[in-house]
Amino acid sequence: MELFAIITLLVIVSAVFSYLNARFIKLPGTIGIVLIATISSIIILIIDRSNPASAKYLTTLAKNINFSKAVLNIMLGFLLFSTSFNLDSKRLKREMRPVFVLSTFGVILSTAIFGLLLFYLAPIFHIRMPLIYCLLFGALVSPTDPVAVSAIIKNSKLPAHLETIISGESLFNDGIGLILFVIILEIARVGEENIEVAKVVILIIKEVLGGIVAGAILGYLAHRLMKSITDFQTIVLVSLALVMGLSVLATMLHFSTPLAVVTAGLFAGSHSINQDNKERSHEALEKFWKLVDEMLNTILFVMIGLQLVNLPFVNNYWITGSISIVMILIARWLSIMLPLTFLRRSLKVNYSNINVMTWAGLRGGISIALALSLPDTPYRHLILSGSYFIVIFSVIVQGLSLNAMINKTSKTID
Repeated sequence: MELFAIITLLVIVSAVFSYLNARFIKLPGTIGIVLIATISSIIILIIDRSNPASAKYLTTLAKNINFSKAVLNIMLGFLLFSTSFNLDSKRLKREMRPVFVLSTFGVILSTAIFGLLLFYLAPIFHIRMPLIYCLLFGALVSPTDPVAVSAIIKNSKLPAHLETIISGESLFNDGIGLILFVIILEIARVGEENIEVAKVVILIIKEVLGGIVAGAILGYLAHRLMKSITDFQTIVLVSLALVMGLSVLATMLHFSTPLAVVTAGLFAGSHSINQDNKERSHEALEKFWKLVDEMLNTILFVMIGLQLVNLPFVNNYWITGSISIVMILIARWLSIMLPLTFLRRSLKVNYSNINVMTWAGLRGGISIALALSLPDTPYRHLILSGSYFIVIFSVIVQGLSLNAMINKTSKTID
């Protein structure tokens, strides 16, 4: 199937699913679309087994999409920039301590806890994976997905400071999660005894500092260019060039694309480009990127649902998926609680917030994209199916019940 035909069919399917949800189902956009896409994929699988010709086009669409490359190399930059550009930078500065702690130490703790739980408890269910692959699984599901998080919590009743912490954490922990994933994958490939610590340290410094510096410099240059003109079309083109240029540059120089794009988005979004009181270019640009965010969100979550067509083995791995859900929730809770125990005074986050922050930590397309990028090993299908279960559960179940939890604990959260 040609690229244009794939994009066309994907947009048509996204429009149909979005219409069905808006017209009939009326669930929050992201949740409704994932639900419809998942149910459609199950129906396609059933039809495909009995009459392959009937489900030919949607089956072909799902199998022709390189989901991993589409998300990590193309969509991720746009989605992260739009989220960070529209984030309230003043609130983020006030909550920077908990955001930093949770997006760094929290991800590392979650990866370790999840990996150890899976390694020691999964054999009870006759599921066995080496510890390094358990940790690899933990690395790709521990970071919360900024796309899924922003799509769900923007319609929630979270207190403003908690919303800022959860949104900020999800923006920055992707970079840490991706670095952890790359390091652990390399250890799994070459063996623990052959890994060079110096190279790992250099990789981390290059990914983190390189991404932040590149994002800050190009973000500043793009901001100066946009501020010097009033033509809105050119302003939009400069912002698009910034995102696309950063994504390509970070890939070429092996910097962290998430950190680069988020840094640029936060910088550009926190400094107005308005020439005077009569100009509203910045507000218009915010609306443009909000529209881009919502459209790409719809397409992304349709793609997530359709990926089930590529996972015919998922029925054989429901136990892995189920225990993975329980373990990631435990790991998420502990990875929030432990840092707050040691830093409670400086972070000023009440323990009663932990359950809400745990439940609001959603996973999305990035986890599935990383799982699909894994090399062909005996454990790939286990990790992939487990990741899919975690993502679907977090978006549909956690997303639908988040407000109920907030209301239930409204007297104790602050």
